[in-house]
Amino acid sequence: MNLLDYVKVLRTRWITVCVTMLVAVVAAVMYTLTTIPQYQASTQLYVSASSGSSITDLYQGNRLSQERVLSYTQLIMGETLAQRTIDRLNLDMNAASLKARVTAAAKPNTVLIDVSVRDTSPTRARDIANGLSDEFVQMVSELEASPVTGASPNARVIVEQRASVPAKPVTPKKLRNLLAGFAAGAFLGVGLALLRDQLDNTVKDRETLEKITGTGLVGSIPLDKDLHKKPAISFEGNSSSVAESFRKLRTNLQFLAVDNPPRVIVVTSASPGEGKSTTAINIALALAEAEHSVVLVDADMRRPSVDKYLDLVGAVGFSTALSGGASLRDVLQKTAFTNLTAITSGATPPNPSELLGSQAARNLLSQLREQFDYVIVDSSPLLAVTDGAILAANSDGALIMARYGQTKREQLAHAIGNLRDVGATVLGTVFTMTSTRGANSYSYNYGYYGSDRRDSVTKSPTVMDRVRSQAHDPPDSPDASRDNTQVAEPLDDPKQVTRTSDGERPGR
Repeated sequence: MNLLDYVKVLRTRWITVCVTMLVAVVAAVMYTLTTIPQYQASTQLYVSASSGSSITDLYQGNRLSQERVLSYTQLIMGETLAQRTIDRLNLDMNAASLKARVTAAAKPNTVLIDVSVRDTSPTRARDIANGLSDEFVQMVSELEASPVTGASPNARVIVEQRASVPAKPVTPKKLRNLLAGFAAGAFLGVGLALLRDQLDNTVKDRETLEKITGTGLVGSIPLDKDLHKKPAISFEGNSSSVAESFRKLRTNLQFLAVDNPPRVIVVTSASPGEGKSTTAINIALALAEAEHSVVLVDADMRRPSVDKYLDLVGAVGFSTALSGGASLRDVLQKTAFTNLTAITSGATPPNPSELLGSQAARNLLSQLREQFDYVIVDSSPLLAVTDGAILAANSDGALIMARYGQTKREQLAHAIGNLRDVGATVLGTVFTMTSTRGANSYSYNYGYYGSDRRDSVTKSPTVMDRVRSQAHDPPDSPDASRDNTQVAEPLDDPKQVTRTSDGERPGR
């Protein structure tokens, strides 16, 4: 990885870095707040040795003092002096505890010893430091005195500077702790971001997508939370980034094969929640905006959504026509959008794959090809069931949806393999929900045998009788007014329909 790659990773994983830094800083603050303040009191001792009047004696005495200083620092931090100090001051602690609070250090090439004592009480810290120094002076006198002659000791210690009450604690060091937490958080955050990037097997760039699929990127749809609430875009006068991205996708579709452009297009994805249904609807709307006659077919019989998104009748549709319960003319429904007709999924059959792979399905798609400029088919995810691959094999090709930062590489590769195993053409790939912060997806649970809200296929003729009766009731009929918005209006024969001066097709 070069520098630009690292910058790209940090820009992509900036939330990870920031969260890690925040956690580290909060931990530093909590540590600072929960740490009991420690006060430090210090004294300074002077070590001198007996010497004669000659220069040699003075030199030897100074050397003796410097040699003793190193030994004295160890004695000051020993348990013997600690216990004598406890006895002297009547402290409520043991020698090991007091020893851990005492620090002695000798200044190089001097006969001075700095003694420091830490305690939670500033007054007690001062008392311990002074008491320990006084006790050490007495201890040196005892050690250096001759036990036989009782002569004066060869060396002595003088308390050169006594301790005073410290004004502020030495720990915790608030600024140091905060800076340490910030630095540690930044280091760990960057490391975690790089680690996550190495372990991340999702598709996030065009090069990876095209390498896995072996085909080009046809479009890229930015994330728009409004699409989750209202999937169908109104393209009229709409110049938003999402609308423009679908227009660009429409243009790319028309130039995929100039001599023989695809007209029956299956929209699918590797897994649920990758935006295929929303993309299929808006591809159809974008093509309809360009004055093309478009039919949108909901061939996802396990989790249909077109009827809900476009407010259409869902009980009669694609499965009804395939099972012979209705004709193609009966299941075509006008939508609220110009030039767009829809066929909903219909009742949920017990054998969706068999229906979609039947000769009836191929014949129906051929009829739609003859009647409309474009047939957009919303199918099931490829890894969930085989429906999508079967439909793609009977169409001009399939568009594969890949959700940015969500679709896994091995899943996408497996989906492409499923299509090529059945001889389907992969027209291209579309990136969905790209490069914006946050992501929304819809739940995709497959339901079978009565778990769906629709009637079974065996009840389709009864449903059709009701729909037909409502379609032929006069406007003032009580039956027509009861459920007027849910009627699947049959269309005129498309071969006899001509385009009017305003570009709309009568009867659609």
